[in-house]
Amino acid sequence: MCAKLVTILLVTVLLGFCDKARASDDHPLFHSTDPLAPRDEWGVLHQSPTLYPTDFAHRAGSRWYFYFKSRHELLADPAYVGALQVVLRNRGYYCGPIDGIMSENVSDAIARLQKNHTQRVNGQLTIPVRRALNLP
Repeated sequence: MCAKLVTILLVTVLLGFCDKARASDDHPLFHSTDPLAPRDEWGVLHQSPTLYPTDFAHRAGSRWYFYFKSRHELLADPAYVGALQVVLRNRGYYCGPIDGIMSENVSDAIARLQKNHTQRVNGQLTIPVRRALNLP
Protein backbone atom coordinates (compact mmCIF):
# COMPACT_ATOMS: atom_id res chain seq x y z
CA MET A 1 0.00 0.00 0.00
CA CYS A 2 2.80 2.40 0.93
CA ALA A 3 4.76 1.53 -2.25
CA LYS A 4 1.72 2.32 -4.41
CA LEU A 5 1.27 5.67 -2.69
CA VAL A 6 4.93 6.56 -3.22
CA THR A 7 4.70 5.56 -6.90
CA ILE A 8 1.58 7.68 -7.44
CA LEU A 9 3.22 10.65 -5.72
CA LEU A 10 6.36 10.28 -7.81
CA VAL A 11 4.43 10.08 -11.09
CA THR A 12 2.40 13.15 -10.12
CA VAL A 13 5.52 15.16 -9.34
CA LEU A 14 7.20 14.10 -12.59
CA LEU A 15 4.15 14.95 -14.69
CA GLY A 16 3.95 18.36 -13.05
CA PHE A 17 7.64 18.98 -13.78
CA CYS A 18 7.22 17.98 -17.44
CA ASP A 19 4.27 20.33 -17.85
CA LYS A 20 6.30 23.21 -16.42
CA ALA A 21 9.24 22.35 -18.69
CA ARG A 22 7.01 22.32 -21.78
CA ALA A 23 5.45 25.62 -20.82
CA SER A 24 8.76 27.46 -20.67
CA ASP A 25 10.41 28.31 -23.98
CA ASP A 26 13.89 28.63 -22.47
CA HIS A 27 14.24 24.98 -21.56
CA PRO A 28 17.01 23.49 -23.78
CA LEU A 29 15.39 20.06 -24.08
CA PHE A 30 12.45 21.43 -26.06
CA HIS A 31 14.12 23.64 -28.67
CA SER A 32 12.70 23.14 -32.14
CA THR A 33 15.87 23.93 -34.09
CA ASP A 34 19.18 22.14 -34.10
CA PRO A 35 22.08 24.53 -34.80
CA LEU A 36 24.45 21.65 -35.58
CA ALA A 37 22.36 20.26 -38.42
CA PRO A 38 20.82 23.06 -40.49
CA ARG A 39 17.90 22.32 -42.81
CA ASP A 40 17.19 23.98 -46.13
CA GLU A 41 13.77 25.17 -47.35
CA TRP A 42 12.79 21.55 -48.23
CA GLY A 43 13.70 20.21 -44.80
CA VAL A 44 16.87 18.39 -45.96
CA LEU A 45 19.65 18.18 -43.37
CA HIS A 46 23.07 19.54 -44.33
CA GLN A 47 26.40 19.29 -42.56
CA SER A 48 27.33 22.90 -43.21
CA PRO A 49 25.28 26.10 -43.37
CA THR A 50 26.50 26.68 -46.94
CA LEU A 51 24.82 24.60 -49.64
CA TYR A 52 27.13 23.19 -52.30
CA PRO A 53 26.14 21.64 -55.67
CA THR A 54 27.49 18.30 -54.46
CA ASP A 55 24.78 18.25 -51.78
CA PHE A 56 22.25 17.64 -54.54
CA ALA A 57 24.42 15.49 -56.85
CA HIS A 58 23.22 12.03 -57.83
CA ARG A 59 24.41 9.22 -55.58
CA ALA A 60 24.16 5.50 -56.07
CA GLY A 61 20.94 4.15 -54.59
CA SER A 62 22.65 1.52 -52.52
CA ARG A 63 26.00 0.01 -51.72
CA TRP A 64 25.59 -3.06 -53.95
CA TYR A 65 26.51 -0.92 -56.95
CA PHE A 66 30.09 -0.78 -55.65
CA TYR A 67 30.32 -4.50 -54.85
CA PHE A 68 30.36 -5.36 -58.56
CA LYS A 69 33.20 -2.99 -59.42
CA SER A 70 36.78 -4.16 -59.60
CA ARG A 71 39.62 -2.72 -57.55
CA HIS A 72 40.90 -0.76 -60.53
CA GLU A 73 37.50 0.83 -61.19
CA LEU A 74 37.13 1.82 -57.54
CA LEU A 75 40.59 3.37 -57.33
CA ALA A 76 39.91 5.40 -60.48
CA ASP A 77 36.95 7.06 -58.72
CA PRO A 78 38.19 10.05 -56.66
CA ALA A 79 35.13 9.95 -54.39
CA TYR A 80 35.81 6.33 -53.44
CA VAL A 81 39.51 7.01 -52.84
CA GLY A 82 38.56 10.02 -50.72
CA ALA A 83 36.23 7.85 -48.65
CA LEU A 84 39.02 5.28 -48.33
CA GLN A 85 41.40 8.01 -47.12
CA VAL A 86 38.86 9.25 -44.57
CA VAL A 87 38.28 5.76 -43.16
CA LEU A 88 42.01 5.03 -43.04
CA ARG A 89 42.61 8.36 -41.28
CA ASN A 90 39.84 7.70 -38.74
CA ARG A 91 41.39 4.32 -37.94
CA GLY A 92 44.87 5.84 -37.55
CA TYR A 93 46.57 4.31 -40.59
CA TYR A 94 46.76 7.38 -42.86
CA CYS A 95 47.79 10.94 -42.06
CA GLY A 96 48.05 12.55 -45.51
CA PRO A 97 45.67 14.91 -47.29
CA ILE A 98 42.14 13.86 -48.21
CA ASP A 99 42.39 14.60 -51.93
CA GLY A 100 40.95 11.52 -53.66
CA ILE A 101 44.26 10.54 -55.24
CA MET A 102 45.63 7.03 -54.80
CA SER A 103 49.21 7.67 -53.69
CA GLU A 104 52.02 5.72 -52.06
CA ASN A 105 50.90 7.03 -48.66
CA VAL A 106 47.49 5.42 -49.16
CA SER A 107 49.15 2.20 -50.30
CA ASP A 108 51.40 2.24 -47.21
CA ALA A 109 48.36 2.79 -45.00
CA ILE A 110 46.62 -0.19 -46.61
CA ALA A 111 49.77 -2.27 -46.03
CA ARG A 112 49.78 -1.33 -42.32
CA LEU A 113 46.11 -2.29 -42.09
CA GLN A 114 46.83 -5.62 -43.79
CA LYS A 115 49.65 -6.32 -41.35
CA ASN A 116 47.47 -5.53 -38.33
CA HIS A 117 44.64 -7.74 -39.64
CA THR A 118 47.03 -10.64 -40.46
CA GLN A 119 46.39 -10.48 -44.19
CA ARG A 120 48.84 -10.90 -47.03
CA VAL A 121 50.67 -7.56 -47.18
CA ASN A 122 50.76 -6.10 -50.68
CA GLY A 123 49.40 -2.56 -50.19
CA GLN A 124 46.57 -3.09 -52.66
CA LEU A 125 42.86 -2.63 -52.13
CA THR A 126 41.51 -6.16 -51.79
CA ILE A 127 38.15 -7.51 -50.71
CA PRO A 128 39.40 -8.38 -47.18
CA VAL A 129 40.70 -4.81 -46.82
CA ARG A 130 37.32 -3.44 -47.93
CA ARG A 131 35.60 -5.69 -45.39
CA ALA A 132 37.98 -4.67 -42.60
CA LEU A 133 37.23 -1.01 -43.32
CA ASN A 134 33.49 -1.67 -43.79
CA LEU A 135 33.61 -0.19 -47.30
CA PRO A 136 31.60 -1.51 -50.25
